Amino acid sequence: MFHKKLQVHIVEKLRKPQFKMKTAWIPQFMFMGFFMITMLAWFTQPVYAADIFSMAKDAMQKVYNDVVGIATVAAVVCSAVCLFLMNFSKSGKTVDESRTWLKRIVICWAVLMVLGAIVNYMEVLVPQQNFTG
Repeated sequence: MFHKKLQVHIVEKLRKPQFKMKTAWIPQFMFMGFFMITMLAWFTQPVYAADIFSMAKDAMQKVYNDVVGIATVAAVVCSAVCLFLMNFSKSGKTVDESRTWLKRIVICWAVLMVLGAIVNYMEVLVPQQNFTG
């Protein structure tokens, strides 16, 4: 009997939450917001860049070097597989397909390298823009 009354009492309290329970999260939320903004300001470091063009140039060179490295390794691995298939296959069809894939790989790698060289050498020819505010 006592447990039944306790259960009813708990259910009534849960159905009718007090006003304090509804707004108890506001000070906590405001403190956490203040804390996060303070920590963000504390850990933020100013960045002094010479200009946006030098930063963009450095970023593009880094990306280009990464792409060239990955493309070269992938081309070498795929070419090795094609050469192994050409040398150890007994089927003429497999040899012909390997030869065509080898040509495609070499052409794609060469096109990628030529595009990179064009961009590298055109950068010297195009004058830098100096924007003054």
